Amino acid sequence: MPPEVGAAQDARVWLVPTPVGNLGDITLRAVEVLRGADAVACEDTRRTGALLTHLGLRRPLVRLDAHTMHRAEQVLEQHPRLAYVSDAGTPGISDPGAELVRAAVKLDIPVEVLPGATAFVPALVLSGLPTARFTFEGFLPRSGRERKERLHALATRAETTVLYESPHRLADTLNDLAEACGAGRHASVTRELSKKFEETRRATLTELAASFAAEVRGEIVVVVSGRSEQEAAADTPDFAALAQEWARDGQSVRDIRDHLIQHGLRKNDAYALALKVTGE
Repeated sequence: MPPEVGAAQDARVWLVPTPVGNLGDITLRAVEVLRGADAVACEDTRRTGALLTHLGLRRPLVRLDAHTMHRAEQVLEQHPRLAYVSDAGTPGISDPGAELVRAAVKLDIPVEVLPGATAFVPALVLSGLPTARFTFEGFLPRSGRERKERLHALATRAETTVLYESPHRLADTLNDLAEACGAGRHASVTRELSKKFEETRRATLTELAASFAAEVRGEIVVVVSGRSEQEAAADTPDFAALAQEWARDGQSVRDIRDHLIQHGLRKNDAYALALKVTGE
């Protein structure tokens, strides 16, 4: 059992989940920790201040966001028993909370993460897509090579993928997903979780892209189904035919092997096939 928050003890950091929408989703334990901490660090002091007021709590607030996280060690020294909250959900998931954990670990300060609200788990379950195995992507890169590589990796996964997106980039991301995964890949978009206008739409990526062509509001979670066995079979190259074509062009064993590896064949199998088609 963890020590009571109000008891005298050594330095400690608590990561405290806060509601993603409905303020009634705060847990009793979260309130207890916030009440007993020396200070509450957060991304937005106004937003967190409103939450504390709603809970009837008055604690010192310290801003620790992506722009001020370099002060983490200093804040930990000033406030040995520190609670940290993000704007919504569980800190450390697609927000600067992970950096605070690393700073605490560096200083050998115990870290405790409370169970509680997060957006991607409800959205995953609401999607109706397989949940036994899934990958959480967080936010995709906004542009460039890294975005294309992540989209390609997402498109070829067999498991479900969950990602976050901002309202003004949702349409572009859905179109990019449709291009990478295929127009008929099934997906869902959930927004405004636990709020009055909560909504989940389930359709193909192309249909969702058309549905959300106009900008929407709220926090958004996109869930994409994994690649089916039929899609995987259709996308698998005819390695033997490719190798024979390259051999007729006079390419070396090494070049053929490298081409086959680039097309997705395992290294040993690529080498064996390259030897076979060249007769070496």
